[in-house]
Amino acid sequence: MTEILKYIIDYFRSINIGVLIACTLLTSLMIFVNFHYRIDDKIDDLNSIAASFYYRYSIFLIAFALPYIFYAIYGKNYFNGALIFSLIILSPAIFSWKMAMSTYLHLSDDPLWNYYWNQIIYWPIRLSVLSFILFIIWKIYFAKESFFGLTLRNFTWKPYLIMLLIMVPLVAAASTQPDFLSMYPKLRDVTSVLYNIKSKWFFQLLHELSYGSDFISVELFFRGFLVLAFIKVVGKDAILPMACFYCTIHFGKPLAECISSYFGGIILGIVVYNTRSIIGGLMVHLGIAWLMELGGYIGNAFK
Repeated sequence: MTEILKYIIDYFRSINIGVLIACTLLTSLMIFVNFHYRIDDKIDDLNSIAASFYYRYSIFLIAFALPYIFYAIYGKNYFNGALIFSLIILSPAIFSWKMAMSTYLHLSDDPLWNYYWNQIIYWPIRLSVLSFILFIIWKIYFAKESFFGLTLRNFTWKPYLIMLLIMVPLVAAASTQPDFLSMYPKLRDVTSVLYNIKSKWFFQLLHELSYGSDFISVELFFRGFLVLAFIKVVGKDAILPMACFYCTIHFGKPLAECISSYFGGIILGIVVYNTRSIIGGLMVHLGIAWLMELGGYIGNAFK
């Protein structure tokens, strides 16, 4: 844990304060606009995949490209490199497609079970599509390195366990808030299907494992791709744009979770930058996700 604290201190000592302030103000403004005008809810209500992709891409591009423009203002113009410029434009499109794509399949004649199985395949299919796209990019440009941080090299589990334990009281406090309890647990989405059936635990576990797979895609994309692919050119300056972008995918979540995702993104980005591995961040992210599921379940039981 001491080593991780050193990483964080060293990062903030060396960062361009002007860019940090600009990125924080940008993120704050985008959070305010989204929650004030309920933009994410309106995008979710769209029936058009194309429209959903367009609006999400616009939001993600603003959050991801503007920080690099801030760097250019302060004398570091990363847009001169063809590869980085292309990846800045392409990256928001990749994640927009991951969120907007339709994966609905007819898997059962029973409407309730058809809904359940579509919930189960929802996250793994998106992980598969995202991984395939990133694999192509990795194979062409970054094949000499590990696949965007999926390596146990430099991985020590104890600091991440401590980070996860620190989150327990914070999740417990969040579990008393109405906006948190209205969203978690995600397992509640399939409660009607599993009512009064045998081996309910198996189907609940399957749902939680499927839900967990989404955090593999998030860590692989944000910390693996947006940090480890970009540091070849921009170094640790890859962290702030990633954190701004990462915050915007939480616009549909409770406000406190959305705000904390910006700072959490910075911390996880710092760790990945120094260790070149996303395994620790994945461990923390998955742990928090399942803690929130547990917190939501307990909180709603006592509500």
